[in-house]
Amino acid sequence: MSSEANFSNARFLTVAEVADVMRVSKMTVYRLVHSGEMPAVRFGRSYRVPETAVDQYLKGAVVDGNTETA
Repeated sequence: MSSEANFSNARFLTVAEVADVMRVSKMTVYRLVHSGEMPAVRFGRSYRVPETAVDQYLKGAVVDGNTETA
């Protein structure tokens, strides 16, 4: 995702909220943000993640690497 993404109408989630939605630790969310896999906006010392970015990340997640359809 481009660093110039349009966040004008986005609903933002805290790192803790993202971790809760994804059922992972906050550290995992921070790693995704710092690696660039999940876009985020920094407010002071905190990060906020657009809800749409979480949805897109989860849609693109691979469960077992098997891309065959039944």
